Amino acid sequence: MLLLSPVVIYVFLCSPAKPEFTKVPVDQIGVSGGVVSFVCQATGDPKPKVSWNKKGKKVNSQRIETIEFDEGAGAVLRIQPLRAPRDENIYECLAENSAGENSVSAKLTIIREDLLPPGFPNIDMGPQLKVVERTRTATMLCSASGKPDPEITWYKDFLPIDPNTSDGRIKQLRSGALQIENSEELDQGKYECVASNEEGVRYSSPANLYVRVRRVPPRFSILPESKEIMPGGSVNITCVAVGSPMPYVKWMLNAEDLTPDDEMPVGRNVLELSSVRESANYTCVAMSSLGIIEAVAQITVKSLPKPPGTPVVTETTATSVTITWDSGNPDPVTYYIIQYRARSPDSKYETVDSITTTRYSIGGLYPNTEYEIRVSAVNSIGQGPPSEPVETRTGEQAPASPPRNIKAQILPQNTMMVQWEEPEEPNGQIKGYRVYYTMDDSQPMSLWQIHNVQDNLITTIQSLVPQETYTIKVLAFTSVGDGPFSAPIQVKVLQGVPGQPSKFQVGAVSDTSIELTWEPAYEKEGIINYELRYKEGDSDTQLKKTFGPTKSYVVESLRPNTKYRFSLAAISNKGIGAFTNEISERTLQAKPSAPPQEIKCSTTSSTSLLVSWRPPPLKSQNGDLTGYRVRYQVVGPSEGASDDTDPMEEPPAAETNSFWCVNPSF
Repeated sequence: MLLLSPVVIYVFLCSPAKPEFTKVPVDQIGVSGGVVSFVCQATGDPKPKVSWNKKGKKVNSQRIETIEFDEGAGAVLRIQPLRAPRDENIYECLAENSAGENSVSAKLTIIREDLLPPGFPNIDMGPQLKVVERTRTATMLCSASGKPDPEITWYKDFLPIDPNTSDGRIKQLRSGALQIENSEELDQGKYECVASNEEGVRYSSPANLYVRVRRVPPRFSILPESKEIMPGGSVNITCVAVGSPMPYVKWMLNAEDLTPDDEMPVGRNVLELSSVRESANYTCVAMSSLGIIEAVAQITVKSLPKPPGTPVVTETTATSVTITWDSGNPDPVTYYIIQYRARSPDSKYETVDSITTTRYSIGGLYPNTEYEIRVSAVNSIGQGPPSEPVETRTGEQAPASPPRNIKAQILPQNTMMVQWEEPEEPNGQIKGYRVYYTMDDSQPMSLWQIHNVQDNLITTIQSLVPQETYTIKVLAFTSVGDGPFSAPIQVKVLQGVPGQPSKFQVGAVSDTSIELTWEPAYEKEGIINYELRYKEGDSDTQLKKTFGPTKSYVVESLRPNTKYRFSLAAISNKGIGAFTNEISERTLQAKPSAPPQEIKCSTTSSTSLLVSWRPPPLKSQNGDLTGYRVRYQVVGPSEGASDDTDPMEEPPAAETNSFWCVNPSF
């Protein structure tokens, strides 16, 4: 028989308790256009209900919002934006339950921005939009200034944050920043930092924190690499993919699966290939419940590239040709090489390499010239055979050089015959020539008379003025334009007078002589003498030499290192012909022909002498002075002589007379 002990049961009946405040709103000073929040919370039995009043009435405005928490036992009164003086007032927090009611109030003062006291809080750096993965740490930054230093608190979704209720997961750092460790989805929301001191309160702009739950589609962390191998070679291709969940990875060749389904690895798959003979594309496939991705690796079996297609000329100018071509190679080409040459027996190919496109303009070509062009491809093995060549001709240009060997001869009836040779660089088909002539060569070319000649290298010009000397210039032209003028020649309108000597130029030159050479304008001109006129330096004094028929003459007794100007005319029994244009030449340098001047000597110590002088006269220097040589000899108690020159060396061209220089130490 089971005996039970007596049990005493006590029943406690709790009497109702009227509300008591656990959080009391404080007076606040806000800035016009800003934000303030009053926080109020109460406890009691039963649990009280909290509400806000203004002037004995419940607050009612679009700018004034009440946010409840703790099942209505707490409420935040938020006013935004602040308007003065409308919002300046005393706000009452009323807590009510069946046992009674209780109230507490706080005052709001609003100051205009331009009237804020110097120490009013300022948010120097507010929180910014933040996205953080779940379980990671999120830090919302905030810094503020003011006098005294403001206290920083935080609000989330308009409710105050109390780090003490988070079991250490949420901390406010000394800098003012809010640090949330091991973040959760409930941490997502709108955050504000609030700076307050005795001067007032300032709110930052709100910033959202988003907590992202990690679900990551597949992506490649190591992409498969394309490779080139020799025929019959082996290669391994690695493919790595990641995601959440981790994806399966397989290899495919076209539509064929190379990885069996029951052996499909997770995350990483290495394809091993051996005895590869053909190029192919291998596809790495990564798949999970969140998607499928692919990446291709190209395995190329190396060989020399094939010839590109025959180049096609798309554009030509006088100095360039633009070509395009087809690669002709299914496999990648590293670059192309263009070879081109002029179509002449001795021409060699010019090369342009490292071309990475299939279009190129070849520049620096000669006008009106036929070229042969071919292209070859290069890969990692080497250079393949060239394409079939294409032939093309560059366009024309105006002649680059003047007609050559201009000659003129006077015929009966005041007629002049002018002849010449083709330019060295015609740059196209010469369409004709223009002969310019005038009795006054100081006039601009636009005032000279012009005589046009078609398809001929000789012409006659009539109705000239007797006894006058004419200056003549000739140019050639193509369909593009005129070339440069020839050097001028002169001719005197007097029959039987020799023409202007041609090819007048300088031959051998020494320090005292200059050789001159020339050709007569025409054979059998009856030349009996030549007259040579020349001037020294910049002098206008003209010197003359007359000598018999010859094709060269040496002018002697000239000054060293001096420039001379020469012109020449031929003489017959009928008179003297036109003089050539001036040519100039400088004689070579020679030894100075006079010694230094104003030699001076003075003692500087018991063992040294100071010798000074001035250079020889300019006309006696005969060139650029490169140095001086000093000879000296002891005359006195010591015997013998000293010389700073080699005794076998040739002495200078001119020395000063000896002079005495006494050293007091003797």
